[in-house]
Amino acid sequence: MTDDIRKILLGVKDGSIPVEEALLAIKKEPFEDIGYAKVDMHRKVRQGAAEVIYGAGKTPEQITGIVKSMLEAGQKAILITRMSPEAAEILGAEVELDYRKAARCGIVGRIPEPDGIGRIVIATGGTSDIPVAEEAAVTAEVLGSEVVRLYDVGVAGLHRTLAHLDDIMGASVLIAIAGMEGALASVLGGLCDCPVIAVPTSVGYGASFGGLSALLSMLNSCASGVSVVNIDNGFGAGFLANRINHMKVKR
Repeated sequence: MTDDIRKILLGVKDGSIPVEEALLAIKKEPFEDIGYAKVDMHRKVRQGAAEVIYGAGKTPEQITGIVKSMLEAGQKAILITRMSPEAAEILGAEVELDYRKAARCGIVGRIPEPDGIGRIVIATGGTSDIPVAEEAAVTAEVLGSEVVRLYDVGVAGLHRTLAHLDDIMGASVLIAIAGMEGALASVLGGLCDCPVIAVPTSVGYGASFGGLSALLSMLNSCASGVSVVNIDNGFGAGFLANRINHMKVKR
């Protein structure tokens, strides 16, 4: 049972929410068909997080229509990933938009206060990995997690990694983002007692094969507790890290 439904039921129990209002909240249409998209209005109820808009391949007008549909349904924070500056300019003329250029993400609404069980630490091998890291960081923050950024701490200068041992060992989840040979994930996996999510990036010279080399290295990590998402998939890593950071014991 999600926190939203639990709050509604507790409100009915203590009398702060009328039964009719509770029924209306639970019986809302599961999706809205706006022609070019079927906007999932029940995703937060099912999964604990609202639908995220993937901006690549959508026109600015389509993105705007989906955002307005979600706002009308009461969504308080909307995340758009892989959003172009041109689409951001058009959407920003219609609604209040916080566009994060480095992450290629747009945020409509207010980022919530962090309420996870701990902190997500995001580490990159190099500065070139920052766009993917920012996508992960913004995703986790919009979903309600506190994020610590450790950028350019790759294994080419291991002392840079070891200078942040307190943050690394105090994390509830680690996201290791690296291209080239992708060794950072194994190093971090051997230093901490929390889950490590490895993100291979397409950074590197020809033999890195657009991130495939880092992907295979991370999949073959000898460090226990390392899982891997797809190449350049900062969103997937940030989403998964947030979910881990909000896990509760189920009885």
